[in-house]
Amino acid sequence: MKYLVLAIAVVMYGLVIAFPHKKAWFTLGAALAVAALGVVSPAVIFGELINWNVLLIYVGSLVIADLFIYSRVPSRLADRIVARAPNLGWGVVFILIMTGLLSAFVENVATVLVMAPIALALSDKMKVDARYFMIGLAVMSNLQGTATLVGDPPSMVFAGFAGYSFNDFFFKDGKPGVFFAVQVGMLVGAAFFYYYYRGMKNEKVDLPDERVKSWFPTLLLAALIVGLAVISFLFEGFSILSGGFVFALGLVGLAWYVGVMKESRAQAWRLVKSLDWETILFLIGIFVVVGAVSETGLLEDLSSLLASLVGDSVLTGFVLIILMSVLLSGFIDNVPYIIVMLPVAAKLAAGLGLRPELYMFGLLIGSCLGGNLTPFGASANVVAVSMLKKRGTVVRFSEWIKVAGPFTVLTTLASSLFVWLVWS
Repeated sequence: MKYLVLAIAVVMYGLVIAFPHKKAWFTLGAALAVAALGVVSPAVIFGELINWNVLLIYVGSLVIADLFIYSRVPSRLADRIVARAPNLGWGVVFILIMTGLLSAFVENVATVLVMAPIALALSDKMKVDARYFMIGLAVMSNLQGTATLVGDPPSMVFAGFAGYSFNDFFFKDGKPGVFFAVQVGMLVGAAFFYYYYRGMKNEKVDLPDERVKSWFPTLLLAALIVGLAVISFLFEGFSILSGGFVFALGLVGLAWYVGVMKESRAQAWRLVKSLDWETILFLIGIFVVVGAVSETGLLEDLSSLLASLVGDSVLTGFVLIILMSVLLSGFIDNVPYIIVMLPVAAKLAAGLGLRPELYMFGLLIGSCLGGNLTPFGASANVVAVSMLKKRGTVVRFSEWIKVAGPFTVLTTLASSLFVWLVWS
């Protein structure tokens, strides 16, 4: 049975890599196969394996993100940043920093979609190559998506496995958490992009004046952050209240969209249908398949293999996890990878007498930042390349690597060094 489940998982991963646009079908099919084999029962699937908290947070945050974009507040903030920047080089860097910080609380693809028109307009005005700017939006978005519980699905999966609350991403047991590791990487990444734009002349750039439709979605986003922080303070760990709260905020947002903004119910339904349901179904399938893999003992086998490679060297284990995560996540989806590897990293750390955070933080950073390595390593990258292609600008693999490769190496090194110094 162990090898049969392994074969199902390998075929599933192969199909997901080969046909990423159909990934939800393959994971759900594999989940049905392991359930039919009796490896996991329906009661275990719906009661233990599927993390409903993660799914509720993801759906609710997607709704709030869409409404935030609809409000035009991010574009208004970007206009103000460019207008007050000391020069255009700093203006570009500030836009990239804003993109990253926004992505810490809004889904990465949504962040790129809302900031891309600003980046393209600036590039046209400055008569510079838009590719660097658009690549910057994607990689900074992916970087900061790692920083908080609501930033990206891998962070939600990590929180579910490790029992991390929203506040634990900032401080855990008196130590600075993964949020601050990511900010160290962000500073290095911002310096890297300033290198490309440092020679720009200090001239005025007039962007189209953005009119804010409503500040209510901004209040919803603020309520999401404050509410999760309060829940984390009152209830230890990754409470189901977090998912219920975020989902409820999403419902409030939809009610405001129809009742106050007078958008039609058909338009609201289109908004709901446009949410990333593929990733939601994909997550459900992955939860089940990885649960079956764990049930058969395959994860213990993988842990033993890594332990034999690492030996007694804590640093070797840390470097191995990060390198493996960066290289694999550049070519495969990081969600199934991190779901498989989190228990492996925790077991490896326990075998060396370590706190699990050292290896789990390394895994989270490596798998999320590794997605920056290639133009297809993350959904935000695919969107950025697609938007450039519509303008007649093709981004070749070598051109992406030229910018994103050094960025990935530098930011991963900086964030990982912070984790090592604080948690080793």
